[in-house]
Amino acid sequence: MSSRKGRPRSADADSAILEATRAALGELGWSKLTMGDVATRAGVAKTTLYRRWTAKSELVVDAVAVLFDELELPDRGSLAADVEGVVVQFAALLERPETKTALMAVIAESTRDEALRTRIRASIVDRQKRLVLLGRERAQARGELPREPDAAKAARTADLIFDVIAGAVVHRALVSAEPVDQEWARTFTTLLLDGLAAAQG
Repeated sequence: MSSRKGRPRSADADSAILEATRAALGELGWSKLTMGDVATRAGVAKTTLYRRWTAKSELVVDAVAVLFDELELPDRGSLAADVEGVVVQFAALLERPETKTALMAVIAESTRDEALRTRIRASIVDRQKRLVLLGRERAQARGELPREPDAAKAARTADLIFDVIAGAVVHRALVSAEPVDQEWARTFTTLLLDGLAAAQG
């Protein structure tokens, strides 16, 4: 007698579904995107989607989270150069039509859905804080930043750094619809690390 409890989840199927979701978002937009359309594009049964994701919003969050997981913190030898590099990389990701469409849509939907806000935090926000933690560790190893012995305070500081960087780039790219070029990234990094007086100098 087999001890298997149902079919194993297929990583290939998941990858195809998430890729199909991003393609459909780019072509159709949020309002016209349906689970049925995604299933057809991915070559899977609609029931396969619903076993993995109970709603379109959950599926879209996971499809976008995969893109954010592509972000890497470059090691350019200094904290300022590292921040500039990740800011430009983040902005380029936000310029992709499927990222822009999906992120704006799920954020709008999440204002009415606490469970969706929780999923966004877990799948995107919390996972991407790894970049802040890595950048801070590198800067501390170089002697550019002091170490914080209080773990709780260090965690709050990391949250604040993430909020400032992500908030500024998302607002600039998606709300103001202004370019995040190398010059903007450099000025923003100066403001972040050295303060307003330095950025105006």
